[in-house]
Amino acid sequence: MRALLIVNPNATSTTSGRRDVIVRALKSAVDLEVVQTRYRGDATRLAAAAAVEKFGLVITLGGDGTVNEAVNGLLGGADSPDGRAAVSQGPAWVPRADAADLPALAALPGGNANVFIRSLALPDDPVDATARLIEDLAAGRERLIGLGCANGRYFTFNAGLGLDAEVVRAVDGMRAHGRTLTPTLFALTALRQYYQVTDRHRPAITIAEPAGLCPDALFLCIVSNSAPWTYLGHRPVNTNPRASFDTGLDLLGFRSLGTVATLRALQQMLTERGEPPHGRALVSGHDLPGVVLRALRPMAFQLDGEYMGETEQVSFRSVPAALKVIGLAAPITANGRHPGAAEHAGHRAHARHVTDPTPKSLRTFAEDSCG
Repeated sequence: MRALLIVNPNATSTTSGRRDVIVRALKSAVDLEVVQTRYRGDATRLAAAAAVEKFGLVITLGGDGTVNEAVNGLLGGADSPDGRAAVSQGPAWVPRADAADLPALAALPGGNANVFIRSLALPDDPVDATARLIEDLAAGRERLIGLGCANGRYFTFNAGLGLDAEVVRAVDGMRAHGRTLTPTLFALTALRQYYQVTDRHRPAITIAEPAGLCPDALFLCIVSNSAPWTYLGHRPVNTNPRASFDTGLDLLGFRSLGTVATLRALQQMLTERGEPPHGRALVSGHDLPGVVLRALRPMAFQLDGEYMGETEQVSFRSVPAALKVIGLAAPITANGRHPGAAEHAGHRAHARHVTDPTPKSLRTFAEDSCG
């Protein structure tokens, strides 16, 4: 199989040595070409070219932003070089090719949260994930997943209008000035944004579609295509725990951002439970084919943890069976979580010893992974 590996050289959880190990291992399984992104949005261009050139597989090594860019390149999301301009300009729908006619996607973790990869119950260590990928390719394990689309741009796990996007914008600014993103930095930034910056007194968002879901104005809306919403370290944070790649979109809206109501919602989001957060300050929807949000003033907007600018309207659509990915879904436990750590313990055991790019290590890694 002809495969393109798109590497984000600025990915936070990989080193050049580990990338060499991964590349050499993948070359034992596929006919591999390797390219590095040079700027934000470059993965979109590279993935689009791979689709035109009829590659069978596109692999990303980076964070959730790199995955999102590659997905939009494969499916032609939004009518702009990287899709961001179109997102803030209002509703759009981009015709897409059938998933069977497009390269499959495989994502290797290289960022901080790696939400998409962990939502698929894949290992969150890049070497372990490479071993798993080689095994899945050898066994022919693949599946189709649904995506969300917002104003013409596809997203894999969530989108937010309001406070969460404001936090993403603030964190992006810090990273641009050299700060390293950590769970602590994210939490502190969220607290600062909540208490000092965001407007907690004048709700501006209305749900225009589905009609009748909520007549009240909202402060914050989160639309999910999968669960969880994000991670704080190893702990999942669930706004819409019933969201799935195999159903429509889920929504959680906040009627109030008062301290007590917000703390109650956060407590529920951090609890392992299969039901969405509930209370008088919250509104939720499950398995929705579409959602339209309108705002009385420009609001910060994010997709898959990437800041998209400000907008006054977002039209969401669920797109079933939109993308072919390598690997099969893991079973769901009674508490609604994937048994990721336990399930992949064997993969860690045979891949953990590969710590340097020496030929002997690479041969052992490739033989163990494919055997």
